[in-house]
Amino acid sequence: MRRRTFLTIIAAAPLAGAIGRGARLQADTPPAVEKLYLSDQVWRERLTAEQYEVLRFSQTEFAGSSDLLHEYRAGTYVCAGCDLPLFKSDWKYNSRTGWPSFWRAIDEHLTTRKPIYAFRAPTEYRCARCDGHHGHIFEDGPPPTGIRYCSNGAALRFIPT
Repeated sequence: MRRRTFLTIIAAAPLAGAIGRGARLQADTPPAVEKLYLSDQVWRERLTAEQYEVLRFSQTEFAGSSDLLHEYRAGTYVCAGCDLPLFKSDWKYNSRTGWPSFWRAIDEHLTTRKPIYAFRAPTEYRCARCDGHHGHIFEDGPPPTGIRYCSNGAALRFIPT
């Protein structure tokens, strides 16, 4: 019985090594978006007080308070913290919630965090580059996705085309 176990281990060793190398190769693959790490002092200098509270401490602006709520020109919405493009104006719609809402985001430019502290709480989404908080994802959006990215306007900057 011991001999069989020994032979099984010896036979499986090359396979285990290949799996390990594959995992290392995957881990060494650069992310789609290069991360931006800044000190708290630099963030305070770079952002307004409201942007700082929203992006760095996951606060929420008051409903209806964002000028971007009524922005209808063609363009791109970028992260107010690092200028990473997040949404195209064609994807914005009036959700009647009081916050800028989008039914689609630019691929791989957002990360998500599922809440671990609350039952049925919405999924949070953040900028993939600077990890700034932007808002929450709801499953009550329009076709074709059925998704609503509910964004804090303070976390966004609009660049017209």
